[in-house]
Amino acid sequence: MQSIESTALEPTRGELAGLSFTQKLLRFLPVYGLVILTLLLIVLFSLLLPQTFPTILNLRSIISDKAIIAILSLAAMIPMAAGRIDLTVGYGIVLWHILAISLQTMFGMPWPIAVVIVLSLGAFTGFLNGLLVEVARIDSFIATLGTGTILYALALWHTGGRQVVGVLPQGFYSLNGTMVFGLPITGFYVLLFAVALWLILEYLPIGRYIYAIGANPKAAALNGIPVRRFVIGAFVSSGTLAALAGILLASKLRIGQASVGLEYLLPALVGAFLGSTTIKPGRVNVWGTMTGVIILAVGISGIQQFGGSFFVEPLFNGITLLVAIGIAGYAQRKRGAAGKVAIPGPAPVKTKKN
Repeated sequence: MQSIESTALEPTRGELAGLSFTQKLLRFLPVYGLVILTLLLIVLFSLLLPQTFPTILNLRSIISDKAIIAILSLAAMIPMAAGRIDLTVGYGIVLWHILAISLQTMFGMPWPIAVVIVLSLGAFTGFLNGLLVEVARIDSFIATLGTGTILYALALWHTGGRQVVGVLPQGFYSLNGTMVFGLPITGFYVLLFAVALWLILEYLPIGRYIYAIGANPKAAALNGIPVRRFVIGAFVSSGTLAALAGILLASKLRIGQASVGLEYLLPALVGAFLGSTTIKPGRVNVWGTMTGVIILAVGISGIQQFGGSFFVEPLFNGITLLVAIGIAGYAQRKRGAAGKVAIPGPAPVKTKKN
């Protein structure tokens, strides 16, 4: 059962043929509107806050704060490309960051082994989600909500509601705390994963298969695409990336607690949904997702520097999510209406009067 329909709305050459320059600009505005808005916000905040916003310190802060959300958005984007949704990216990070620490502090495991175990558990959780969706035929929203809630309950049980603390090796801290060219290394992680996913989804057969499944799974199956295998693989990839985000969160916080992590769910989904409204509207895509995360980071950073209260971030995320879904729905309806062509009926038959 599908939760999301994936249909690209970017203009084709045939649609652009014969249009004037102004008409072409208007046609591309819904495609790159979010990119333009992001650039305008950066310019606006830079002019209004010249001492704090356009600084390397603010850039480092944004990358440090939003890199984990960007990785979670990429994780959520993969099942979305196949027409499914994965809510465990937000719930699972709670358990994964706790396990990454407790395996070292409570069980004495070396940090590389702890990392491998957490990544394996994330992949296994994604595999279970894939089975629930494709074999048990449970809607992906319900299946991943149930799985995510179980993961959160396991985190509460494991910690007993207390913090997991301890001295961790410097190598584990370096996963998040290293600076490269004056910027946090997590930003380069995001760039690496974004480029890799972009190449896979846009230029490899597996990417075309996933998009075909997201657009019409029945048609994809009729064309010989193994729908079940690719959907399960999408969930496994999503679970693995979410586990990696949990490991980086543990390296950043250096403590584990069940009250941390759920606040990442909404902005991660917002970034992925915004990604379906830009670059390739109507179809989730990597650079659209990155644009969605960037506009969230820029908007929240600018508002907070103006003195916004603590509730500004969840309020901004919630409003942006509703706007993103509204834009996506409007674009789908507009494209559907434009695609309807009147079919002429048979010509009337003239009869000769006597």
